[in-house]
Amino acid sequence: MLKNVLTVGGWTMASRILGFVRDMLIAAILGAGPIADAFFVALKLPNLFRRLFGEGAFNAAFVPAFSGMLATDGPAPARRFAQEAFAVMTFWLALLTIAGEIFMPALMTVLAPGFAATPEKFNLAVTLSRITFPYLILICLAALVSGVLNGLERFTAAAASYVLFNVVSIACMLWLTPYVPTTGHALSWGVTISGVAQLGVLIVAAHRAGMPMRLPRPRLTPQMRLLFRRMAPGLVGAGVTQLNLAVDVIIASLLPAGTVSLLYYADRIQQLPLGVIGIAVGTALLPVLSRQVRAGEADAAIGTLNRAIEYALFLTLPAALALSVSAYPIMWGLFGHGAFAAESARLSAQALAAYALGLPAFVLVKVLAPGFFARGDTATPVKIGMASVGLNLAMNVAFMVPLQHIGPALATSLAAIVNVVGLGVVLYRRGQMRPDADLRRRTLRMLCAAAAMAAVLWGAEPLLFPATTSGVLKFVALGALVTLGLLTYAIATHVFGAYDLRQVKSMLRRRR
Repeated sequence: MLKNVLTVGGWTMASRILGFVRDMLIAAILGAGPIADAFFVALKLPNLFRRLFGEGAFNAAFVPAFSGMLATDGPAPARRFAQEAFAVMTFWLALLTIAGEIFMPALMTVLAPGFAATPEKFNLAVTLSRITFPYLILICLAALVSGVLNGLERFTAAAASYVLFNVVSIACMLWLTPYVPTTGHALSWGVTISGVAQLGVLIVAAHRAGMPMRLPRPRLTPQMRLLFRRMAPGLVGAGVTQLNLAVDVIIASLLPAGTVSLLYYADRIQQLPLGVIGIAVGTALLPVLSRQVRAGEADAAIGTLNRAIEYALFLTLPAALALSVSAYPIMWGLFGHGAFAAESARLSAQALAAYALGLPAFVLVKVLAPGFFARGDTATPVKIGMASVGLNLAMNVAFMVPLQHIGPALATSLAAIVNVVGLGVVLYRRGQMRPDADLRRRTLRMLCAAAAMAAVLWGAEPLLFPATTSGVLKFVALGALVTLGLLTYAIATHVFGAYDLRQVKSMLRRRR
């Protein structure tokens, strides 16, 4: 499982780095202005549906069924099942896309009600959303094909395909802008074009893996009905984080202009560890747990979940503390160019620190959810998820006036903590999660090591990254802070005994 985590995490890291390059260009060109706000809302809409229908609910229901069928019935029935799902999803997603294009103004009224006060901004958001919305069908089908490849334990193509999103977006922003009304239009076309590229690459990879994605006549067979029944509650259960972020956008649209952009830039930073760690561990964990549960290996499944939690916390705890302590150097160093002013960096850094509070919970939700999905239970996460969404909305409303741009980020973090506690308690009561001695001991030691790293960064920041840092020196100073943090954490984990470096080296040698 660790090899698969590293594969997915490595490609996700490459995608996130390119994503930072794209966002740095957007910040320099558009800053936190109205075009940026409109584009980020236009990007949020198909991404929300993608996380719910594609990566979230569909994978939660499809991957365990496909992996189990592959193990018990063989490749041919699994291939037919995948092709039937591909056909049915194509049909329903096409209808949803057409409806979205027609009713986009109404959707925008729900997602960004605050934009209605500025008709030009509202109309721009509607136009850009209509350009990006076809990305929904493309990326959801890409998620289906990724699920097939993940079920075959071929993670490289699925993880690498996300690099195309950022490559195409950057290319369109740089070269298409002179031919369209605004940079927001160029970025929006880049989103849809990237969906075509991603789906094409994955279809080729599936064909080479012996699972060609043909398009039979869509039929609601008994297997498809069961798939959709399991998928329905997962629409919320697997996508709670995204629903919480959608609530953030709704509230942010009611706050002063530029708040949507400030939250977007902060969220992009915390999405790096969330994507590299959470998505990687969750993606690699689900097929393994599904096979172990199907084979009746209860103890092995509990051990696998413990190690997954351990891998996640090893990187998430220091990331959360580092993002909290060094939020301003990160935001100013990465985005402080062109139209993105120092005050915008300061405000966005405050939102980042609030998001960082919930980072371990964001990741652990993705680690614990497969414990339910592998057993065919998509109902329990939805119940817990709905409670956290309601709590998030209530806290957003409560924090909106006194905390302004910090409120949505803090509410989302607190709701994620409640969500992960609920999932953990239920798994523990069912006997499907039992933290062993190694996990308990190493978690405490990892926390001590992360705290030591945070203390060093807090003391070194005024020296390495003074408030007057500008130009190229920002990158140098930020690089020095990151290097110092990594070295300190590596040394601290060894000193506190969180991990034995000799065991890690031995394990990597065995993998090679």
